[in-house]
Amino acid sequence: MRGFNLYDRQLDSVRALAVLLVLYAHFAVPGSNLGHLGVRLFFVLSGFLITRILLQARRSADFDLRHALKFFYARRVLRIFPAYFAMLAFVGAIDLEQARDGLAWQALFLSNFWYAVRGEWMPWVLVHSWTLSIEEQFYLVWPLIMLTAPMRFLGRICIAFIALSLAYRLCWPLTGTPTIARDLLPPASMDALAAGGLLAVCRAGTAAWPRGLKPAALILGGAFIVLSWLDPKPTGPLLQWLLWIAREVLPLAPLVVLVGLASTGFKGAVGRFIDWSPLRALGRISYGLYLYHIVVLALVIKAQPWIPMDMSDYGLGWLTVGGAATLAVAYLSWLLLEKPINGFKRYFPLTPLVAPGTEVDRPPKTRAGTGHPAMEAA
Repeated sequence: MRGFNLYDRQLDSVRALAVLLVLYAHFAVPGSNLGHLGVRLFFVLSGFLITRILLQARRSADFDLRHALKFFYARRVLRIFPAYFAMLAFVGAIDLEQARDGLAWQALFLSNFWYAVRGEWMPWVLVHSWTLSIEEQFYLVWPLIMLTAPMRFLGRICIAFIALSLAYRLCWPLTGTPTIARDLLPPASMDALAAGGLLAVCRAGTAAWPRGLKPAALILGGAFIVLSWLDPKPTGPLLQWLLWIAREVLPLAPLVVLVGLASTGFKGAVGRFIDWSPLRALGRISYGLYLYHIVVLALVIKAQPWIPMDMSDYGLGWLTVGGAATLAVAYLSWLLLEKPINGFKRYFPLTPLVAPGTEVDRPPKTRAGTGHPAMEAA
């Protein structure tokens, strides 16, 4: 297995790509599927990195289950909670878009269930928090499995979770008329998280890929591109269901290959682009970009009287003004809040062998940081 101190530089660019897809969908093109594709990429990358670091800890000569679990959750708290709860506190203090009523669900990382029960994306200002709730629910279960199940069964366990997620989609028509709950319940995202985990399991000790993944990625990726280009409009519930499954399942293998290639390093012209320092820098603050972007946009819309561009709807105004404001807020959040607190993770190594003050999975200080909480290794 690759060493603890390895830092996958190009994965920051993958983070940047994922968050740019989300921002483009939320700011520029209403109803675009690119935003959900970005979220799925986040989940694949999360599953890969979290699983890899858990397996690294488990394979340590001095592995201790209680120590690893305790320090894993401590590191997650340090990475995710400060910026997240600062955002919630701000939204609650000014009751932005009447979001105060649902803050308890948000604070407990149950917002996916909150929106599913309500059956509507209101309050819109916190709509993106459902993905963070999925992540936290994943963190509660996945480390226990990866650190305790027999090693020889881990790959099969990942495949089982992927199969169960597919079964959830195939059984959806039995539940009646589709609602937003079908995308918000944990089984709808578990295939992406487990697919990233499967890649990490296959890579444990080798540079192997899951069997048949690369050719499948070419075929399924091509089919997804054609489907996106045709953009069919379903005329009935059956076609709507089939189209939903296709858009969820077809990109999965290509996204796993993208993460796998970035983790080992793209070469040539693609490698030079994906290793472009501004792109990697954007990836390092991608958690803040994702976390704050809708809140910032809501405030920008309210500031319309002082903004010369039209901010009444999706388009150039939202993308330029909202994007620039989000970038500024995310950078300040990283510089003043996230990065200083993130430094305390050095006191929580996942294995007792690592001396206090040394991180097992963080980049060198000159490249400190990661992006979306789902993206950071541990």
